Amino acid sequence: MISQIFILSSKGDLLIHKDYRGFATSSNVADGLYLKLSSLSSDQAPVVTVHDGCHYIHTRHRGLYFVISTCPSDSPFIYIDLLTRLASLICDYCGDLSEAVVRVNFALIYELLDEVLDYGYIQTTSTDMLKNFIQSDAVVSKPFSLLDLSSVGLFGSETQQSKVAPSSASSRPVLSSRHQQAGQNEIFLDVTERMTVAIGANGTLLKADIQGELRLKSFFPNCPELRIGLNEEFCVGSSELRGYGSAVRVDGCQFHESVKLDEFESSRILQVLPPQGELTLMQYQISDSLTTSLPFHIFPSLERDPVSRRLRIYLKLRCDLSPKSQAIDVRIQLSVPKGSSSLSQELSSPEQSAELLTSAQSLIWNIPRIRGGTQLSALFKMSLDVPLFQTSWTCLL
Repeated sequence: MISQIFILSSKGDLLIHKDYRGFATSSNVADGLYLKLSSLSSDQAPVVTVHDGCHYIHTRHRGLYFVISTCPSDSPFIYIDLLTRLASLICDYCGDLSEAVVRVNFALIYELLDEVLDYGYIQTTSTDMLKNFIQSDAVVSKPFSLLDLSSVGLFGSETQQSKVAPSSASSRPVLSSRHQQAGQNEIFLDVTERMTVAIGANGTLLKADIQGELRLKSFFPNCPELRIGLNEEFCVGSSELRGYGSAVRVDGCQFHESVKLDEFESSRILQVLPPQGELTLMQYQISDSLTTSLPFHIFPSLERDPVSRRLRIYLKLRCDLSPKSQAIDVRIQLSVPKGSSSLSQELSSPEQSAELLTSAQSLIWNIPRIRGGTQLSALFKMSLDVPLFQTSWTCLL
């Protein structure tokens, strides 16, 4: 039984609040809860938190906090799955999930909550069932246009390939208007990978980890069964051998419960009957066994002035991907000496940002996106009070 449900922004603003048990919730409660949740690591698993005598369960999706208040005797796993499904429903009906999307589509989200929960009891989280009851249309900030050939994005939403017209599928609602559903017989399949790499100060590769997803987004109301063929030399584990060419090897993978694996072992074919909406068909992981070179290179230059005790760090990041591809949400972390302070930076574009974390003794350089075949540079200056200097780099792609 759920007492309350919240959606908080990355800064703690109360975006959505639904009360099912008549509990008066002031902004002070939301502020206190946010301070407690924000103290957790961003990549930490969903947790149960006790605040002011109440039990809260939360998950994080794209910087937003999805929180529910429940009885301590209830199993938290049901509600963790509910919050994850709620985030997926917002993506399906609003086209995307962000603070701006939640603010402009608050009426639609409240309508979803009214159908998903009845006095705190879960009714349904199925996109197909909810489409018969939801009457509101989403407010889409960027209108759909087949002429937008600006850049590259998920599900073909942005591309410079002249042979493929973009569809803006990543930001287009799956269920927008009942009168438009008949013409949206489209299915998009994309592969996204998150790479974590640790590089030593001498440029050697210390650790590498890749987490990938095979994601499908369907606008097809009554889609027939799909057969998706993977590379025939796709191998799971270090001992499996297939084919005669260079194997495509992963350490482990897992599939969505709706995926049929009858032909996977013999032909590497996935069978699925996708509903309308977004679905993660497969997740895989590769650790410390990269068969190809890294898609980027870092060129550092360090200079210290012994008189002014100022440290100058010059970084150049080169992306070796294809010019038709790009890396998004790149995060470079450098460890800095204890006592570093007063950071000043010169970045190659205004959309980039940098932050000095004195408590963690690290410098963070955030890059929203970098296109293949290009390079970016940054100059950092900081005060230094200790003579020792050791550094290592960590990049997330």
